[in-house]
Amino acid sequence: MVVALDGFLDAGNAGALAARHLVRTGASTPDGGGVVVATFDVDEFHDYRARRPPMTFARDHYEGYDAPRLVVRLLHDACGAPYLLLHGPEPDIRWEAFCRAVLEVVDRFSVSLVVSMGSVPMAVPHTRPIAITHHANNPDLLTGTSPWRGELRVPSSAQALLEVRLGEWGRDAQGFVAHVPHYLAQLDYPRASKALLEQVEIASRLTIDLDDLGVAADEREEEIARYLSANAEVQDVVTALEQQYDTFARAEEEGRSLLAEDEPLPTGEDLGRQFEQFLAGLEGPDEGQGGSPR
Repeated sequence: MVVALDGFLDAGNAGALAARHLVRTGASTPDGGGVVVATFDVDEFHDYRARRPPMTFARDHYEGYDAPRLVVRLLHDACGAPYLLLHGPEPDIRWEAFCRAVLEVVDRFSVSLVVSMGSVPMAVPHTRPIAITHHANNPDLLTGTSPWRGELRVPSSAQALLEVRLGEWGRDAQGFVAHVPHYLAQLDYPRASKALLEQVEIASRLTIDLDDLGVAADEREEEIARYLSANAEVQDVVTALEQQYDTFARAEEEGRSLLAEDEPLPTGEDLGRQFEQFLAGLEGPDEGQGGSPR
């Protein structure tokens, strides 16, 4: 079963985009979407005041309420192999109850492996390969080496707790977290989604058609490149991140300290200002035309 929850672990909407791609390409029903085999009572888990669902006001009345849905779908990969997809908004409350409910799904459908997808914003340039953090509740499941050394105290999530609890209950679970450039974290970043699904293929032995996602990723990269070519100040920030990334990579290869010396890195104030302009430029009407972002 593949798990992708919207919310905390979803920089660049990487997990949500990946889940939508799976639904679109893995649907086994003529009307698309796959068969929903399990649903969760969202009212038990969702904080509506913190994450208000959108709805439409049409002239003089309300309509089109987009109710949040947390569901499990039966999908099939490109070779016809069946698998489950759990997707929807991350529960805001009652995480333990959520984990127990997922356990019921795992046992009812004899799920042998749970694979989760997530993404976090990192100070990395988009011009370098996307790093992936591998994690699992069983070390035999790991398909790659973690870039981290030692221990980190990080904010928890329902998705992370699920992996812990499944391990305590004797069920295998692993996952992948993509490192998304933090100046792109608020945009759809399909390149990260593709990287996540490539890892899912390896872990689960599924065959996923990634062609459409690859096209979307290439289009986004071209969009970013056009904007950078017309905005030298933003390009300078990305260049500084490239220098930092390359220095760290060389140090790791040579077994030296990862603390770079005498590298011309931008200040936090510079990064904040330039990233705001970057986002405004990509989303504005003058995108790619060389005009000043608004």
